[in-house]
Amino acid sequence: MDSEKEKKGDKIVDKEMDNSESKDQTRTKTHGEILREQIIEGCETYDRSSRSILLSSFTAGLEIGFSFLMICSIFGFFEGRVEEDTLFKLIALVYPLGFILVVLGQSILFTEQTSLLALPVLSGGRSILSMLKIWGIVILGNLIGGILIALTLSWIGPNLNIFDEGVIAKIGEHYANYDLPTILVSAILAGWLMGLLSWLVTSSKETTSEILIIYIITAVMGFAGLHHSIIGNIEIFAGMLVSPEINLLSYLKVLITALVGNALGATIFVALLKYRAFVFNVKMP
Repeated sequence: MDSEKEKKGDKIVDKEMDNSESKDQTRTKTHGEILREQIIEGCETYDRSSRSILLSSFTAGLEIGFSFLMICSIFGFFEGRVEEDTLFKLIALVYPLGFILVVLGQSILFTEQTSLLALPVLSGGRSILSMLKIWGIVILGNLIGGILIALTLSWIGPNLNIFDEGVIAKIGEHYANYDLPTILVSAILAGWLMGLLSWLVTSSKETTSEILIIYIITAVMGFAGLHHSIIGNIEIFAGMLVSPEINLLSYLKVLITALVGNALGATIFVALLKYRAFVFNVKMP
């Protein structure tokens, strides 16, 4: 009798758990809940070892290179059939691929993690110095991975006749062919969008919606030609390998400006504003 009662009790508990889970899946997360999850996720990154962060960010730098592969492939295939101005808009259709791989794979991408890492500092749980240290590790890993994949794709693309060096040069020159104030503001907008991407992904409940969010936001960046520092690092570094128009100094100037702009956009317009707006709704464990 007791065992039968226990079984019935277990069934009731299981049913209640299923009902609560289904309610959680249908209920929209509040702003406070999203901010709480973001702060917790940011703190989890701080608790990881430097080696783990470096390897994860290195992986992200490699994976986002698949966006560059598809950009060059589309450009190489349609070049001569479609006007060049139109081509630079068409590549927005494939631009999100690398971002989808990185975000869903949970590798550490600087622009996606910038606001996440700033939130624990704003909440008083971590110091600015520790944030800058992790930023440095993440940027280093992203850039090394990006340089390696740029070298690889710059070699394999022409050898497979997917695209040639002329395509690589045009894409790199297109990224770098702006004055530094323009690149800075463009990068701020890109950082802002990437911070919003992180916020919206946290608010979503299923993979399909996450993919749609990532696709829409990064496609906007690709269509508008906004300066994203990590994929931009691949574009301009690969361009520097084949184009006399891009030298080491211009590469460094553009890259540093884009990094600063991305950091400002995500930190000020997402982390700071979201935190100040919704911190009073947060219930921390």
